[in-house]
Parts: sequence; structure tokens; C-alpha cells
Amino acid sequence: MSSVESKIDCGRKCVVGIKTEPWTAADIPDLNGRTAIVTGANTGLGLETARQLAAHGARVVLACRDTGKGEAAALDIRRGAPGAEVSVLELDLLSLDSVRKAAAQVHDEFERIDLLVNNAGALNRKRTLTAGVETTLAANHLGPFAFTGLLLDLLRAAPDGRVVTVSNGTIMQKAETLALDDLNFERRRYKGFAAYKQSKMANALFAFELQRRLNGTDTALMSVLVHPGAAESDFARNLGPAVAFLARPSLRWMFRFFMQTVEMGALPSLRAATDPGVRGGEFLGPSGSFKGFPVRNEAGRQANDPEVAAALWAESERLSGVTYQF
Repeated sequence: MSSVESKIDCGRKCVVGIKTEPWTAADIPDLNGRTAIVTGANTGLGLETARQLAAHGARVVLACRDTGKGEAAALDIRRGAPGAEVSVLELDLLSLDSVRKAAAQVHDEFERIDLLVNNAGALNRKRTLTAGVETTLAANHLGPFAFTGLLLDLLRAAPDGRVVTVSNGTIMQKAETLALDDLNFERRRYKGFAAYKQSKMANALFAFELQRRLNGTDTALMSVLVHPGAAESDFARNLGPAVAFLARPSLRWMFRFFMQTVEMGALPSLRAATDPGVRGGEFLGPSGSFKGFPVRNEAGRQANDPEVAAALWAESERLSGVTYQF
């Protein structure tokens, strides 16, 4: 999409090219009859995404590592939307055994999945491995890659299925790269945020490559990439004690000039999941650098590189043991 087209979109509903109102949660259509899975849905952006989907009629599955927190989140959603159909699925994205078990349970309970929002994210400040894979990459990319692949048949069975992958605004930077030859930081000095940015680039490469592989197949399933901007969520606790202290609710007012609420941060995911005007392969995020209503964004060069994406895809299938069946 050209810069002109991006400006025309502006996160607004347009009538004959005339800008009207920004896209908000009020624009979510009736979702009755649809089933949505949101990972990491017990808190923050995932909880708000699940809350809005349930409030608009979707049957929502909260896929969480901690089922106790998941049940508390489900109760909170039902309080705000009496009658909402919300359930909890145990899913630990660091464990491929857990991913397979969760996918099998979904197959036992549902004939189709209309929306999968790969929202869960983690950042580890110290280098650790799980099953030989750097933990941040495993949680943010490899686990969601495997989970999506194992549910692909149910997603393709939906008349308007969507896979929404939550990345980060850093992938818009042209200088950001993915070190395919050192995914586990064996040759580089490990830095938590560098590992996190690498995993978010992997998210982008996955989302765009998934759409490429869906193109030309007999399915309406779409893959859409999003980023929430700088949203006030519990994720700050992963960034160290100093940042976590400053991110406390009582101090968040200090950062309002460049941060946005969780409700605003969830809008890109909600628009990607529900807006009939969204197309596969698009990238949605705030209209500003850190905040704003959801609009079409443009990712950097490597995020759109099909050769890098294909190489990462092959490595992800090897590491996860999950082969996509298109």
C-alpha cells in the first residue's frame, strides 16, 4: 500500500473518500455464531481483546498457561457481558507437548475456529533454552507457529477465518533484522530486548508468509499482522524492576503523552479480527508512532522478505515438528 493510501485510510470509515470517524470497538459487527481463541487472554491486551469479542457475541476461548487466572478473567468478562460464552483452555506456548494437547482438545470440542488471535508474548532478560530453543523465541514465535499449524484445518473450515498475529512496532524499522544463523544467541551477546525484537520480527515473517501460502488455495482464511503501539499493560513487568515500577497504574499518567490505554492498544487486533474491510497480508497498528486509532501500517524491508520468511518457516517446522497442510 502506498503512503497516500495509508493516509487515506487513517483508521476511519470512509464514504466516497471522505474521512468520517475513527475505527473503534463500536464498529465490531455482530459475532454471534463465531468461535474465537485468544492466547494470553487472562490479562492486558489479550483480556481486552477477548472481552470485546465476547461482548459482541462470539464464543471465546481464553488460552492461558495459568488456568486459575484464566478462570478469573472469564468470570470478569461474564460480569460485564452476562450470558457471554467464555471458556478456558490450558496452553503453555513454551511446551510443544502442551501445544499439541491444547490443539487436540480444541479439535474435540469444535468443528471450526473462526478467529485465532496469537496475542501471548514474553520477554526474558536472561538467556534460557526450552527444548533447545531460546525461550523468548519459543514463547513468542515457535509455540504460536505450532499451535496455528495444528488448528489450520479448523481455521480453514470457517467461512471467514482469520489468524491475527500480534507483533511490535519495531518491525517497521528498516534496520531490524533476523539472525537466522543464530536464533539462540549462541554467537551474540544475549540481551533480553534484542531477543524480544527478534521474536517479533519472526511474528511478522510468519504472518506474511502464512498469507502467501494461503493465496491460491480454496479457502477464505486470512492472516493479518498487528501491533498495539505503546499500550499500558502488564507486559512492562518483563522489562526489569525500574520499568515495572514506573509502569505502575498510579504512575501511568506520567506517560500518557506517548502511551495509550489497554482499550486503545487492543483495537488493532480487534479490527484485524472483525473488520470486513481488512484483507489478508495487511499490517494494522496505531496511526501515530506509539498511539492512535488502528490504521494500515507498513512493515520494514526484512519483514516483507519472502526468502527470509521461507527459510524461517522451514526452520520452524523442523524445530516444532509441525508441518502445515494446505
